Amino acid sequence: MSALFSPLQLKSLSLANRVFVAPMCQYSGIDGGVSDWHYQHLGSLAVGGAGAMTVEATAVTPEGRITHGCLGLYDDKQAVGLAVLVAYLHRLSPIKVGLQLNHAGRKASCHKPGRGGDGLAAADGGWGIVAPSPVAFGTNRATPAELDEAGLARIAAAFGDAARRAKRTGVDYLELHMAHGYLLHSFLSPVSNRRSDGYGGSLLNRLRFPLEVVARVRAAWPEHKPLGVRLNCRDWHEGGLEFEDTLAVCDALKRCGVDFVCMSAGAVAEGVKIPAAPGYLVDYAAQVKALTGLATRVVGLLDDCALAEDVVASAKADCVAIGRAMLFDPRWALKAARQLGADLPFPDPYMLCGPQYWAGPSFSLRK
Repeated sequence: MSALFSPLQLKSLSLANRVFVAPMCQYSGIDGGVSDWHYQHLGSLAVGGAGAMTVEATAVTPEGRITHGCLGLYDDKQAVGLAVLVAYLHRLSPIKVGLQLNHAGRKASCHKPGRGGDGLAAADGGWGIVAPSPVAFGTNRATPAELDEAGLARIAAAFGDAARRAKRTGVDYLELHMAHGYLLHSFLSPVSNRRSDGYGGSLLNRLRFPLEVVARVRAAWPEHKPLGVRLNCRDWHEGGLEFEDTLAVCDALKRCGVDFVCMSAGAVAEGVKIPAAPGYLVDYAAQVKALTGLATRVVGLLDDCALAEDVVASAKADCVAIGRAMLFDPRWALKAARQLGADLPFPDPYMLCGPQYWAGPSFSLRK
């Protein structure tokens, strides 16, 4: 039996298998709301056999968007649009649907990646950005304003409000983006947090605001539904977070009611070189799982299904998230199941391409 295609229980959430579609920004929203592209994109992925799928990073305030095309959950109209989308996805497939809440912090107010990703000028519709400290992410990026205590309270409340709206959308799980240099990660990292008050300095102080956000979200989100956090394994930057810091963060998150973590990697500052290779984050995830007891999801070039299978079979992580490989092939999970000998049901309209009807030589995910 395939470990990758065995069931997984997270609180009251029953997953048919351990394959997650990773959250991937589409930069296709309209005033923070979903567009036709989201129906096409997520609908295609929903029928591809994965056990769960996380909707892209969704901003909790207007200034927390990365680009004008990012999704938001800072007003009720956006929640209504997302609820219609989630209901549509649930009708298409038994896949579980999650949502990732985010505030982009000093990485906000940018052009879309296809247009270079630089910071937006005011003439192009740019807006003022905020961060723990007035330290720009890099060249061609604006210097953010340092958040005062009133600003911190406003954003923490916005996360709680967004979690309440998420509850109304019908999503099955929720996660917070605390990685990739966005606001919550930028509080954790000494690279971007230069504060001298109670929110800066020691790791305990740098954790203070992220934990305040977790508390707000956990209070607003149903207790029986899983709450997760996406984290960088480390910063790969001189003076930045090391893995020992991440383990301490995981312990604190568990005490605050977080049910799972997704071990990831992303730049906390411009120019960071991350040594990406297939499975390069797996050993970090294995240590988090072993030392903290948190349910653990891992990303990182896991498109070879044999590697993904080994990650779960060897208990290095409870599940894997597949991103770019899913964009290239939304049926990745169906093909992986066939290669691994798992009996993964095909959607009825696709039955003629199921293994029992397939004529000719077996195919490979690598072809």
